[in-house]
Amino acid sequence: MSDSFEIALIVLAMTAVVALRRPIWRALRRFDAKNTERRMQEFRSALDQYSHYRQTVDLVEEQVEDVAAVSVPDERTGAPVTRYLFLGTWYATRKEAEEARRALVIEKAREFYLDLDTVFLSRRWGRARPKVVADPAKHRTWTPPKS
Repeated sequence: MSDSFEIALIVLAMTAVVALRRPIWRALRRFDAKNTERRMQEFRSALDQYSHYRQTVDLVEEQVEDVAAVSVPDERTGAPVTRYLFLGTWYATRKEAEEARRALVIEKAREFYLDLDTVFLSRRWGRARPKVVADPAKHRTWTPPKS
């Protein structure tokens, strides 16, 4: 009885493999194509001197939220219109919202490199370097008069 049960399980397993061979092959081909594309991208990155900057911007883009399209009633007519929301600010066009998002992504990437310079240069010189501000418009550039 045990031998016939084992043979039935083997036949059932072989039937399942034959029935599912096309989806299995498709999944394996997709995996192989992704792996090949990743290796080609690594090869191209090794030849490109700016690939590190591009990868940093791509990483920061993953961390910043996307622009949301929201349908709201128009202030004048009450008809539904599409507005674009990014970080709590409303934009009339997607282009304006995407430009604001892109500016934030570039600013965060620059801050990353400034922090990186601060860390590595302070190690090299054995002392802490003053922090450089990415956007000087955000900070005072003059000393107010004493009162």
